[in-house]
Amino acid sequence: MPDKIGKYRIINEVGQGSTGTVYLSHDPYYGRDVAIKLYNAEVAGEDEERARTTKKMFFTEAQMVGRLQHPNILPIHDAGVENDRYYVVMEHVHGARTLSTYCRAGNLLPLDDALRIVFTCARALHYAHSRGVIHRDIKPSNIILTLDNQIRIIDFGIALCTDSDISRIDGIAGSPSYMSPEQVKSEDITSRSDIYSLGVVMYELLTGQRPFRASSLAKLLQKIVFSTPAPIHQLRQEVSEELEEVVMKALNKRQEERYATGLEFAAKLTKVHQKLREQAKDYDEQEHFDILRGLHFFHDFSHAEIRELMRAGEWMTYAEGQEVVKEGDLDDRFYIVVTGEVDVMSGGDAIGHMGAGECFGETSYVIGASRRASIVARGDAILLRLSSTLLETLSTACQLRFNRVFLRTLISRLQSGGNRD
Repeated sequence: MPDKIGKYRIINEVGQGSTGTVYLSHDPYYGRDVAIKLYNAEVAGEDEERARTTKKMFFTEAQMVGRLQHPNILPIHDAGVENDRYYVVMEHVHGARTLSTYCRAGNLLPLDDALRIVFTCARALHYAHSRGVIHRDIKPSNIILTLDNQIRIIDFGIALCTDSDISRIDGIAGSPSYMSPEQVKSEDITSRSDIYSLGVVMYELLTGQRPFRASSLAKLLQKIVFSTPAPIHQLRQEVSEELEEVVMKALNKRQEERYATGLEFAAKLTKVHQKLREQAKDYDEQEHFDILRGLHFFHDFSHAEIRELMRAGEWMTYAEGQEVVKEGDLDDRFYIVVTGEVDVMSGGDAIGHMGAGECFGETSYVIGASRRASIVARGDAILLRLSSTLLETLSTACQLRFNRVFLRTLISRLQSGGNRD
């Protein structure tokens, strides 16, 4: 390991690849850590052709210095040659992980996260394409996530720059499983080839497997050109028909049938995501309604009145031992235990408990009254929390029903000698 490359002090080695070694380094001028890729460009004998290709990859990445300045593309700060050593200097992302981590069955991301990642990549690729750069090697290992889950596209070593042929790498170039049909056939490459590769990444993010697999490279390339991948919904049932159509359009064999730009791909993902969010919200609301409908507190409520209360209330989740309300606090909210149980505490002692369908918060009927006890979750619990102020905005019938049931529950508790808030 060298002590220094150019002005950069080498700290340690962080990775090796077929084209070179990556080192964690320090830039003394800017006072920041950087990553340096040192290319294996000096190879003799039978590997001379590989050495020439490696040099071309260096010059390709060197062209990217300052060219692509986008928050989701790993910036290349510098490049140089020193004593026949070819190197590029990039941003160092501490704790980065690649998308490959989430392309395995059993470790798949939620649909929301998968869509966000592909949406971000599509916009970043649109930016690169608009500046004449085609990546040509989009795959999970070339997309990294930072510690705060921000996206970076990396490794432009075999990119095509439409305004330059200095470093052009002709023929088949890229990672076979993610190549577009036109890459496989050595045809002219356009930005839609990157769209195809991103479609492969999305397929893998959603299902945990690549669209095409084979026992040999020749069979794999033949499948890419001629075969149709297995329907996504067969591999992951929660994927909707609309989302599957989005992916399959990106994977179309014919370039002209794919999305024209990354921006178009991103826009389509946005529409599908919005629809999925609306469907998820509808599903959650129906699930919440069904749970409340089954509680004895709501037996006398009409469907419409329960939905009114749902819109006015908040669905609150508490872990074991978590305080719901605190003794002595001023609070104008009512609470209904939906699932689980809560303990009533006074002076540190448990003086009672409540289960699903029971309610508390009667001090809300008295202006300025403080809580006479604390309520603490006994195990995991879900409560519906209702502000007295928002209750006043509901229909008169719903308000009367709520007050009648709440007070009836309170009287029943007092008659049974229960001690509550």
